[in-house]
Amino acid sequence: MRGRAWLGAALVLGAQLRALWLAAAVEVHTAKEVVAVNGTNQRLKCTFSSSSPVSDQLLVSWNFQPEDLSSHEPVFRYLKEPYKPPSGRFKERVTWDGNIERNDVSIIIWNLQPTDNGTFTCQVTNRPDVYGTIGEVRLRVVQKVSFSEIHFLAVAIGSASVLMIIVVTAVIICQQRRRKARDKRMEVADTEL
Repeated sequence: MRGRAWLGAALVLGAQLRALWLAAAVEVHTAKEVVAVNGTNQRLKCTFSSSSPVSDQLLVSWNFQPEDLSSHEPVFRYLKEPYKPPSGRFKERVTWDGNIERNDVSIIIWNLQPTDNGTFTCQVTNRPDVYGTIGEVRLRVVQKVSFSEIHFLAVAIGSASVLMIIVVTAVIICQQRRRKARDKRMEVADTEL
């Protein structure tokens, strides 16, 4: 009787695991935080993985939660094709930049403004995967690039330029010295003959 109980338990467990496999979750991946300069455009990257092939019922929803925690706003939707929002702050400022075949559901926000500070959420549903994580991107819009970033870039470019000048100068000096030494040896050889 014990053998039958184990067999029954194994069959029930196998059926449950199969059901869990069929109802697997979609995993959504985003950058956790993005910093962009006021007035520029920013790509908000969102990719996903699913245990099922991408279906024609794939649904992508982008939403926005402002920093002041007022109500969520729809930003973008994709169901068989991209749908821009008919109203709201992102009406004429968002475009689709994804590629469904590559599991990329990214968007671009145009002409960023300080009022765009907040959290963008990316949700993907790919039937038969019924559950999924929600990706979050915290966007910070700054007035200009911080001094430390500009300073670092200037130092890197300046150092590379100075290094190139030193290397070129050293090569030219070495070539001139070799030429002079060769010419001197030839003069000495000519005088000896």
